Amino acid sequence: MKISILGAGTWGIALAKMLCVSGHDVTVWSALPNEIDNLNATHIHPIFPDIKLPDELSYTADIETACKGRNVLIVAVPSPFIRSTAKTAAPYLEQGQILVSVAKGIEEATLFSMTEVIEDELGDLVKEKGLKIAALSGPTHAEEVIRSIPTTIISACQDEKTAMFIQEIFMNTCMRVYTNTDIKGVELCGALKNIIALASGVLSGLDLGDNIKAALITRGLAEIKRLGVKLGCCEQTFYGLAGMGDLIVTCLSVHSRNYNAGILIGRGKTPQEATKEVGMVVEGINAIKPAMRLSKETGVELPIISAVNSVIYEGASPADMVDQLMQRSKRSEI
Repeated sequence: MKISILGAGTWGIALAKMLCVSGHDVTVWSALPNEIDNLNATHIHPIFPDIKLPDELSYTADIETACKGRNVLIVAVPSPFIRSTAKTAAPYLEQGQILVSVAKGIEEATLFSMTEVIEDELGDLVKEKGLKIAALSGPTHAEEVIRSIPTTIISACQDEKTAMFIQEIFMNTCMRVYTNTDIKGVELCGALKNIIALASGVLSGLDLGDNIKAALITRGLAEIKRLGVKLGCCEQTFYGLAGMGDLIVTCLSVHSRNYNAGILIGRGKTPQEATKEVGMVVEGINAIKPAMRLSKETGVELPIISAVNSVIYEGASPADMVDQLMQRSKRSEI
């Protein structure tokens, strides 16, 4: 397959290496010419200085080159740049191409998932050119994928044949791929678990032990599921890799930027200071305001997400967040 990765961040580069090693013709695009120049010159990504990328990988800062003649375009930019990237690529998209979002987030202005943002931005082009739009999501940190450590992931698309096509492309000895037609549920899990991971990091930053983190993960899954079911998603999605699996790894892994940002906040850093120290986009912070709007519009309570919102946007202390959760009125577990 001829595949382009739109975005040269850690996740895009990890997927590019994996797909190239699997024998695909892979090109990486970035809107930052300096980033492409560095990759062309060194075949090393600055976040992974010990990993030599395959010589067969190609790099370009020209979006037309990245889009034309490719079977699959993997959109691997951070969630705030999904819409602008789709707009930039639109003039060069070709008949029958598949666009795969690997970003995790919710657009604040529209409350759209990432694939919905792409479809909205492309408009009539989707039908005119017979484009397919899918998502990849699951417990997959770039730091492990780039080192060929075994992992699993979900290929999600309303069109099952497209989901299975993507499954075949990505399946190899270090990545096992499952399919799911509940793309909205899969993407909702990917966005909201990052907020729960912020809370998990705060608990670690406060040195509150493991018991409370187990409760947080369990109850976090419950509130994500409640919202998802209200939005028409399949309940089973939340108990699978995209839900429970991704939630566990993001809430506990040393590779999780959301968890690490939460630790720093728990230790007294401001959200801005924590984000700067992590050095990468902290998607959980971007997802909080859209999640709060979804809670208001659906009438679904999101107590953990609300508590994180109070810390990130309302000036509450990390200790206040814990008190807010522990002092809630009594109710049966759902």
